[in-house]
Amino acid sequence: MSDSPNPDPLPGPFQIPAAWKGAELFQSPDWSINLKQQHLQDLQEALQEISTKELSLEQITADRFPLPHLGPELKQIQSQLEQGSGACQLKRIPVEEYSPQELELLFWLISVHLGTPVSQSATGEKLFHVRDEGYQVGQAQARGPNTRKRLSFHTDRCDVIGFLCIQQAISGGDNQLVSSVALFNAMRDRWPLLTQVLMQPFYYLRHNVDQGNAKPFCQQPVFSVQDGHFAGSFLRVLIERAYASPDLPEMTPLQKEAMDQLEALAESQEFSVTFRQEPGDLLFLNNWVTFHRRDDFEDSEEASLKRHLLRAWLSVPNSRPLAPLFADNYGNTAAGAIRGGMQPAR
Repeated sequence: MSDSPNPDPLPGPFQIPAAWKGAELFQSPDWSINLKQQHLQDLQEALQEISTKELSLEQITADRFPLPHLGPELKQIQSQLEQGSGACQLKRIPVEEYSPQELELLFWLISVHLGTPVSQSATGEKLFHVRDEGYQVGQAQARGPNTRKRLSFHTDRCDVIGFLCIQQAISGGDNQLVSSVALFNAMRDRWPLLTQVLMQPFYYLRHNVDQGNAKPFCQQPVFSVQDGHFAGSFLRVLIERAYASPDLPEMTPLQKEAMDQLEALAESQEFSVTFRQEPGDLLFLNNWVTFHRRDDFEDSEEASLKRHLLRAWLSVPNSRPLAPLFADNYGNTAAGAIRGGMQPAR
């Protein structure tokens, strides 16, 4: 193992609620919340008005639909995602009682109480369907969420990512979650030199669906601290694609070792948790303090029984400041700014 007894001083450790390890998450008071009948009634009444007036998604706002019982609960969740564990599961919406279009409206309504949805593609889609689309390896449209394959631990280009499970797989498709704060603390303690490497910029290749982005590469760290606020951001597949380019320098052995060690820690039972998102469950994660991934899965042959989740990328008003290097991917790095997502293709 490469390391040095005298690396430059590192920030931290961060002793905050988001620094949970493994199953400690399940003991957090903000982790699991059961939707009550009055919450579901709020949603039903809002849905009736939305349907009657034939409102578009962009016309559905938190101000227009305050949700008298659920709204305050979502405001608390918004705060806890930033100040608490960084992960929250809401159980559950009776998905079997609603049409696919109604579920999109309900998920959007809940999401806009937490933040502003941002685009997840160059075509401007703000609700993304996570399901196997049958793309082959190498197809331009292919994204990890649109396959059955196991995904590695990663973050998405937003402050908060949200999911609504509509249909689960026949088998597999379980979720894994890890605190990037706890990973930083452990790396800092055990391998300070490798931690320093993770705090330096890594090259990222432009995502194959990010056609509105004029820059083929950007640079950003895996771990960073801005004005005392920790942030973790990691998508190894785009890092490796960048360093495979003849236009860039080769990845250093220390960079590879640092990412290998980080992923080994993330996959250990000491740090990660595994759970299954059931139909009707909502999951919201703060991307700056958690890494997430999904197992591979076996799907049904019947279209209506195939694994299907809705996904939202949210920019939240109570977000943390980011290091300047994140500007290429996120735009405004100031606390509370609208940021993240993908720019439309011109």
